[in-house]
Amino acid sequence: MSARLARAALWLTGVLVAAWLVAPTLVVIPLGFTDKVSLTFPPTGWSTRWYANFFGDPAWTAALANSLLVGVLVAAVATVLGTAAAFGLSRWTSRRGAAAARVLLLAPMIVPGIIVAIGVYAVFLKFQLAGSLAGFVAAHTVLALPFVVVSVSASLGTFDVRLETAAASLGAGRWATFRQVTLPLIMPGVVSGALFAFVTSFDEVVVSLFIQSPALVTLPVQMYSSVTRETDPTLAAAATMILALTTVLVTGGLALSARRNRAR
Repeated sequence: MSARLARAALWLTGVLVAAWLVAPTLVVIPLGFTDKVSLTFPPTGWSTRWYANFFGDPAWTAALANSLLVGVLVAAVATVLGTAAAFGLSRWTSRRGAAAARVLLLAPMIVPGIIVAIGVYAVFLKFQLAGSLAGFVAAHTVLALPFVVVSVSASLGTFDVRLETAAASLGAGRWATFRQVTLPLIMPGVVSGALFAFVTSFDEVVVSLFIQSPALVTLPVQMYSSVTRETDPTLAAAATMILALTTVLVTGGLALSARRNRAR
């Protein structure tokens, strides 16, 4: 009986903490459907005019398209590099060397974003990458890479290396073994890492503020600029769409990983 009470208390605590963390975020959803011209909570009336304003304004739609393009490219690049890095770390014979390399790869998760932004801005000015698509992809890849490394490393941690030995004994080369044996088994971690990389890029605002240009503005930067100029509920509508997109992607990734794990 005591074990059941402890389990119930643990679940209740988890639900309360989750509600405490999520509730402030959910406030933006009704704000995006208000009929007022300012951010007033709770709304006194309902309207979809601010979503129509979002999709009818070229500045907002261009920023959304830029964020989607950069996010997809970052997810692709970070997934390839992060998977290769995680695979290399798992095969590194020197524990100290692997630990040092892991710390270096995970540093962007620890270093404050403003410090990373200043460093990236200084380097990009020298190489004329500020405000370019390549610059955005490179900067966001640095921030997204640690999430791919962590996700893929977790999958490799449960991978049975004897399967690779068996494939090699049957005549498979290293690339064929990785493509036909290793990669399919660690795919949940790879997919999760790709989704987290996309979400990281899609939500990034600090570094993007430093390297933006009039020709390339992402959605978070456009939202920040909107706050400094005006506070109409179009901002809440944009925030709601970001929230919905990231929630769907993360939930889908977790569901896919859980499904593949059950199948295994």
